[in-house]
Amino acid sequence: MSEWQATQTSTGIRHIALLIRRLADIYQLWAPMHELGLSVVYTNTFQAQVHSRLPAEFAKGFKELIAWTILPPTTEGMPAEVQDPNLWSSFETLGLVDRYEMLIASVCYEYIETKVTEMCAGKWDEAMLPMVRSWMARDVVSWMLKPYARGAKTMEEARTMLQGVGSRFDFHACKVLCDLRTSEIFDIIVDYPDSVPALGDLKECLLRVDQRAQLVQALRKANKKRLLHPGADTRDILTQYVSTIRCLRIIDPPGVLLFKVADPIRRYLRERPDTIRCIVASLVGDDSSGDSLVDSDEPPGPLQQAVAEDYTDPNWEPDPIDAGPDFRANKPSDIISTLVSIYPSHDLFVKELQILLAQRLLNIKDGNFVNERRNIELLKVRFGEAPLQVCEVMLKDMTDSRRTDEHIQAQNSSVLHPTILSQHFWPALQSSGLNLPSQLQSIQQEYTKQFTTFKPDKKLRWLPHLGTVDLELQLEDRTVNAEVTPLEAALIEHFSEKPVWDIDDLVKILGSVDRTVVLKALITWEDLGVLAEDGETTYRLLEVAEPAGSSRRFGRGASGPGKPAEEVAPVASVQQQQAEQMRVYWKFIEGMLTNLGGLGLDRIQTMLKFAAPGYDRSPDQLATFMEAARSEGLVIAKDGIWRLNK
Repeated sequence: MSEWQATQTSTGIRHIALLIRRLADIYQLWAPMHELGLSVVYTNTFQAQVHSRLPAEFAKGFKELIAWTILPPTTEGMPAEVQDPNLWSSFETLGLVDRYEMLIASVCYEYIETKVTEMCAGKWDEAMLPMVRSWMARDVVSWMLKPYARGAKTMEEARTMLQGVGSRFDFHACKVLCDLRTSEIFDIIVDYPDSVPALGDLKECLLRVDQRAQLVQALRKANKKRLLHPGADTRDILTQYVSTIRCLRIIDPPGVLLFKVADPIRRYLRERPDTIRCIVASLVGDDSSGDSLVDSDEPPGPLQQAVAEDYTDPNWEPDPIDAGPDFRANKPSDIISTLVSIYPSHDLFVKELQILLAQRLLNIKDGNFVNERRNIELLKVRFGEAPLQVCEVMLKDMTDSRRTDEHIQAQNSSVLHPTILSQHFWPALQSSGLNLPSQLQSIQQEYTKQFTTFKPDKKLRWLPHLGTVDLELQLEDRTVNAEVTPLEAALIEHFSEKPVWDIDDLVKILGSVDRTVVLKALITWEDLGVLAEDGETTYRLLEVAEPAGSSRRFGRGASGPGKPAEEVAPVASVQQQQAEQMRVYWKFIEGMLTNLGGLGLDRIQTMLKFAAPGYDRSPDQLATFMEAARSEGLVIAKDGIWRLNK
């Protein structure tokens, strides 16, 4: 023992083996004569004397010796004494197997943990549990015969003796693999569908090991840390949520685990303003990432609604034992129904569908509406006919507008090709106070005259800031062709009247246009080599192109050569429409705060319901509007009390 304590290395283990072998030899030398038989009293007395004199450090050395016996004989550095075939019989002679039974089992448990982690960590594309069990049958079971099948005379007898301990070791292997997959569950879901074999292993392990609660806790913690934060894109959160749905349905078909994991994700997505737009974009194939949330092989069907359980059904089964009180087994099973059910009403999705379809229709220039017509038919299957009647009207408007334009062009050819919409059936379009120059106005007036002749019962109201203008600018030394916005076209026409303009003068003459938008339009023409900056606020027309590299900028960034200014979105988003509608109620809020002083948000909400006709906003929408009012300096808030900013 002193020699082992001095080294405590793999070579020092031989001293523990020699000690045990020497004690076994002494036992044999001192044993009674063979003719007298082996006395039980002698064996018990000898073992008691040995155990009482072994130092406390012996247990540590004995554990390391057992750890060496479980390793393959070809392990590098294994002492020869460990390979002694009589070693385990010496253990039994000295009573060490029974005395240190838990210690021997712990060695096997640790070996299984190390080997399973080494074999399975990060390997999700193949089923590892069968491989683990095959390894245990090959390596671990052969070692188990020595401590746990002592005295077995046949293989059948040995199998019976190993049945109980083998079940414990198999349980431990499943537990280790379950712990490993639980720690990797977030990345496994990210890797879906390549990680389906790992999900199958986890499902089988959970049937053997009751660690469902740990899996839910680990996944919720990983989602909160890596997914549900402002730095994550809404599209990525939705993709991970859909993968989570598919993965947890493999692990737990009834859906209890999904119900517990999905709740924080659904609440977080409900608070994100662009969640509906991302879902709708995926529905109509307008997702810029190219990956759809919907499986292309999944046939479209109507949205599934949760129905009351039929307890008279002979095949009815109760909810799983770990299901919460709010769990219902008959929740929507298809992905789209699950995503739509994030919100309590389908109306928001229908409004967003109308806005997205309007934007897509207004961006089509070749008159090919086949994809949009197909999308509407598919959406009718999901949402029904009635909610999408407005979309049918919008599509009809586009085709009627094209026929109307063809008729007017046949009567009097014009360079103007407007899109004519029915005001009451389209979402709110972006408004602007842009004043078009006389040349563009005269073209509009001539077209209006022709339209009134063709349809005397209709009246055109122009939205001059929307659409595009194809221009050909004829300068002294060159011709510039460009497709620009009406604002940029109006701006450059003013330079045909006067070659040098100040930004403030342009803002005044263009009408109710933001200075920043005008500046971006000027930079677009500067990048095209048509305008040059003469000072911080002055631009001049370049009739003769300047040499390359001579352009100057006074402290303002450029959008890049030839890059046009940001295009105006023709249709207002749902959030913009809601904000505009909320402005109607500002006078009510202003009157409350003037007469009553400071008010809490709940009090403002209650009073608006009584005082403002048609008020149907939620407290969250009111809070968003009040925050916007505070950012504009209209109100201040302290300790939850809102007051006018005087």
